[in-house]
Amino acid sequence: MCVCFTRKFRVTEAGPPGDVKEAFNKYAEGGTHMTAEQLRRFLLEVQGDDGGSISDAEKVVDQVHQDMTAPLSHYFIYTGHNSYLTGNQLSSDCSDVPIIKALKRGVRVVELDIWPNSTKDDVHVLHGRTLTTPVELMKCLKSIKEHAFSASPYPVVITLEDHLTPHLQAKVAKMLAETFGDMLFVPQCECLQEFPSPEELKYKIIISTKPPKEYLKAESKDGTRSNSVKARDSDDDEWGKEPQDLTADQEDETKSDSDISDENEAYDNERPLEAADYKRLIAIHAGKPKGGLKDVLKVEPDKVRRLSLSEQTLEKAAESHGTDLVRFTQKNILRIYPKGTRFTSSNYKPLVGWMHGTQMVAFNMQGYGRAMWLMHGMFRSNGGCGYVKKPDLQMNVGPDGQVFNPKEILPVKKTLKIKVYMGDGWHLDFKQTHFDLYSPPDFYCKVGIAGVPADQIMKKTKPKEDNWTPVWEQEFTFPLTVPELALLRIEVHEYDMSEKDDFAGQTCLPVSELKPGIRAVPLSDRKGEMLNSVRLLMRFDFV
Repeated sequence: MCVCFTRKFRVTEAGPPGDVKEAFNKYAEGGTHMTAEQLRRFLLEVQGDDGGSISDAEKVVDQVHQDMTAPLSHYFIYTGHNSYLTGNQLSSDCSDVPIIKALKRGVRVVELDIWPNSTKDDVHVLHGRTLTTPVELMKCLKSIKEHAFSASPYPVVITLEDHLTPHLQAKVAKMLAETFGDMLFVPQCECLQEFPSPEELKYKIIISTKPPKEYLKAESKDGTRSNSVKARDSDDDEWGKEPQDLTADQEDETKSDSDISDENEAYDNERPLEAADYKRLIAIHAGKPKGGLKDVLKVEPDKVRRLSLSEQTLEKAAESHGTDLVRFTQKNILRIYPKGTRFTSSNYKPLVGWMHGTQMVAFNMQGYGRAMWLMHGMFRSNGGCGYVKKPDLQMNVGPDGQVFNPKEILPVKKTLKIKVYMGDGWHLDFKQTHFDLYSPPDFYCKVGIAGVPADQIMKKTKPKEDNWTPVWEQEFTFPLTVPELALLRIEVHEYDMSEKDDFAGQTCLPVSELKPGIRAVPLSDRKGEMLNSVRLLMRFDFV
């Protein structure tokens, strides 16, 4: 018995949605086209463009529009983790290529792990104690200089994960000075009392690491030398170990003394004075004070600093010290990095950090997935310049010293209404058989909010069967308690009864930057690269 399947790939042309036709007819006053004045009225009354001119309609939010004169600690900053890795965390190549790519995307914080080379006379960038192949530090620095400001004029911070002797630290200081010259921001005092603003630091390179003295061997109380890893602690968790109930300062003590005794051997006969020039170039001091989380998050009146915590330590701190985190990040910089077991360069939920005011939510920029889509979405804000002003509610201090509490459920401040009209462009960007071998795809759209827990939700349309240009015409309502931190998530999938639904595009948009009215929304692929033709027609309204 022979069964034949007929392939149906006809692309049907969808007409304009009823709302769009109605709006056009109203403003065209029954005509076949709008006059300039009619279009101006449409832009003003429907699209919410205050100027109401055609030029306003052509503008996307692609320009910096937030106040850039506040201290650096008042901004979320686009931050990379292990920025030199081309792939996984254990065996991929180290290269300047991912650094260049990140800078072109608008990333403003680049992390370099610096180690002595095999002959101890030069500096390499690599992920220590792994099989990653090294790249020369000088090559990375030259690429940073060339591409630092290709996407944004605002400062680039280089966070150094330092594993060097004082002699090599002095060599790095010379490399930095010779490579960047006047671009390098050199603080006038040993420790800043307040961070400068992004505006003051335009076109500047900023170095952030621990001052050299914190890397030297510590002396124990009885005067003998100690090989404690505390003297040279690292931002990274040790591979394969998951700290459970560690305090922040204990977390990096998972390495055994034998692991680091060889590294510290070279310190015996070297003088810290060799690294004085290196210390002078460190503008943002990093460090982990001793004690529990309460002590670690103490705000010092006369100086500012950067603190690094792993994603698990942040989650632990958020449980019982949420307001301490918010208070700390009002003045100081907090950096969160992925846990050590993310071998495949995956990422974590960034909203936990942002809710608590974390400026540097460090991501493996070579990875991709939903967490990365949120990161891309957040930094589309403010013209994609890599700096997004934190909401006032996170910076305010009440009369009794109270600050924003991320756990507190607030009243609804704003409601976002979304209508998903239709989608188009897949038949231009994909092969006819990409989604289904025998018929046009069955697309459905998911829309939702990422934000504080009270605002998080995901909804979806019904699948539209056998149609390359699906018309859904479905409306969704999202009450928002903290719209300032809300991101609109949009995904399209192709329904497959027998297998996992196929991915068909996504985007993530900051709710604070959404303009009301009827909008064509372009979608991107899994890696965040924009698809050529795929668009959704949507309407946004705020109540």
